[in-house]
Amino acid sequence: MSSSRPARLTTRQSRPAGIPDATVARLPVYLRALTTLAEDGVATVSSEELAAAAGVGSAKLRKDLSHLGSYGTRGVGYDVEYLLYQISRELGLTQDWRVVIVGVGNLGHALANYGGFASRGFTVVALLDADDALIGEQVAGLAVRSIDELESVVAGGVHIGVVATPAAAAQGVCDRLVAAGITSVLNFAPCVLDVPADVMVRKVDLSTELQILAFHEQRRAVTEFGEALDVTTGPDPVAPGLTELAR
Repeated sequence: MSSSRPARLTTRQSRPAGIPDATVARLPVYLRALTTLAEDGVATVSSEELAAAAGVGSAKLRKDLSHLGSYGTRGVGYDVEYLLYQISRELGLTQDWRVVIVGVGNLGHALANYGGFASRGFTVVALLDADDALIGEQVAGLAVRSIDELESVVAGGVHIGVVATPAAAAQGVCDRLVAAGITSVLNFAPCVLDVPADVMVRKVDLSTELQILAFHEQRRAVTEFGEALDVTTGPDPVAPGLTELAR
């Protein structure tokens, strides 16, 4: 996806100042669907088609997009490239965002090597770790640096801090990131971070997502088999020890 401004965009249309958090959370989904359409050479798309591609209802999509401005044309739909740019701009993806990853274990390695960051406007500029054995290791073209350099790295121009450390170290790392001036943190550690009110934290918890999927699988089994699977009383026959896992 090109971040260059389409030639026909000469003025910014007026829009409401506030956009609901739920709408903001869906904008990346619309962006992904629009990117696929653009790559397929689709020039215009109806709200129904775009909603289906994004997996939401068409009424919800139209309401979400109304918060950005009026970009659709009755009987024609949305100009794919135009709407793609507008959502990218609203998400701040028409500029480069510099990211530091703290914690270069298996997860940190995977994040550093993820090619989707650069294509979406995010540049990983530094990898930090407290393990002396990792210092100097090359990962995705970057040398792992000591956690002792965190403050100087942030001072060099970093917008977002990614915490990929064990839970025990996460709060301390977050405190240092915030003290150094970071106001946006992506947390992969399995814990809740305590931050000031002006700091935004987004938590990615894979185990929680798996547990939610397990819940729905269990409900589906009960619906399909009825009394053949009784999960309302007695020990859990499907996932013994799940309570301990969740602690």
